[in-house]
Amino acid sequence: MRVTIVGTGYVGLVSGIGLAERGHQVTAVELDADKVARINRGEPPIHEPGLEELLRRHVGHRFRATTSLGEALHESQVSMIAVGTPVDGVRIDLGAVTAASRQIGSALRDFPGYHVVTVKSTVIPKTTEEVVLPALESASGKQAGRDFGVCVNPEFLTEGQAVHDFLHPDRIVIGSIDQRSGALLEELYQGFQAPVVHTNPRTAEMIKYVSNAMLATAISFSNEIADLCSRLGGIDVAEVMRGVHLSEYLTPALPDGSKVRAPLASFFEAGCGFGGSCLPKDVKALVTQGKEAGIRLRMLEAVLEVNAGRIDEVIRLLRRHIPSLAGARVTVLGLAFKPDTDDIRESPGVRIVDRLIAEGAHVTGYDPVAHPHLNGGPGAATLAQTLEAAVAQAEAIVIATRWEEFRGLAALLRAREPQPVVVDGRRLLDPASVARYEGIGRSPLT
Repeated sequence: MRVTIVGTGYVGLVSGIGLAERGHQVTAVELDADKVARINRGEPPIHEPGLEELLRRHVGHRFRATTSLGEALHESQVSMIAVGTPVDGVRIDLGAVTAASRQIGSALRDFPGYHVVTVKSTVIPKTTEEVVLPALESASGKQAGRDFGVCVNPEFLTEGQAVHDFLHPDRIVIGSIDQRSGALLEELYQGFQAPVVHTNPRTAEMIKYVSNAMLATAISFSNEIADLCSRLGGIDVAEVMRGVHLSEYLTPALPDGSKVRAPLASFFEAGCGFGGSCLPKDVKALVTQGKEAGIRLRMLEAVLEVNAGRIDEVIRLLRRHIPSLAGARVTVLGLAFKPDTDDIRESPGVRIVDRLIAEGAHVTGYDPVAHPHLNGGPGAATLAQTLEAAVAQAEAIVIATRWEEFRGLAALLRAREPQPVVVDGRRLLDPASVARYEGIGRSPLT
């Protein structure tokens, strides 16, 4: 099939390349001409394992980028809206989704055949029916369900493994306004080995939000338990969760008697909080929609409250060794919100950097892939190019992201004197491997 993808961020680019890998002809639409040129040269604008290899394989053949939505859409049977839906702190901004809907509608005005418009962006329930569909009808002068189809097809991609997730989905959710729309979209996914869930648009939208809210809840639950463990003394939350993970719920037995750790178990681990482009904004959006519907979502409010407090816990651990952080040389390892990505949106590492700067510390940041401009003004923070350089002069080191490279920190510090304090915000290291260790959810007997 011929597919148009509107938006070349994580979702749009990965989805487009994934569909090309499955044999479809894909055109990605992007307003930024420089970004279009870069993509057409086979240079992905984001870091995602496996993405560059697939882009170079298909660009110029099954995949291309353009700034012309009209040209792209008139060659396709399906279009996908994959633009951003940021949160202003309270509710999501539908500006880009609305604009894309109007542009697609305008292109559909002279479209001779049947076309299915698919919302891939994460939007709150009712958005497709109450925002996207009216915009499409108004701009096209046509009627949804008769002249064109409309579907919601949420993504379930994990940054750092998004290419694999797209090519090997655990589910395909299709929320359609009618059977014809859903049937055409399901045809697009022929060859994907995954159960297909057919439902209405608003239910499909809710499935996406609830999926992310569940993961965020698991993380904040684990972090709340971590705080209790650290205050009681003599209990290590890492050991607690290791025991919890052995439950059949998280480590089920296979027919041959062997056991496998469920992916969900990784969310039941303590640390310095969740970030990224999905979990924080999606939970906030659900809380806001609940308030607008007259329902207070107390549990999700608590999820956000616990997550906001993770930076305070890191600072508390640092102050056990350095009571005044003013003038202290502190290195933060990990600026991407998680490993195997360069995404720094809502990153705990960046938030820790900002907090340390506010406390008057001399901050150095390091990440193997993410290279952001650190806040705080000239001289307030520096960005190291190697792990060795990052920790060379540090009095304290904070691990904020679980990059595999950071497992080598203990060896780097072995000959150092005096030894810096290491605050392990991801429980990555063996506590015995460094001389001065502080870990989230861990404290000695008192």
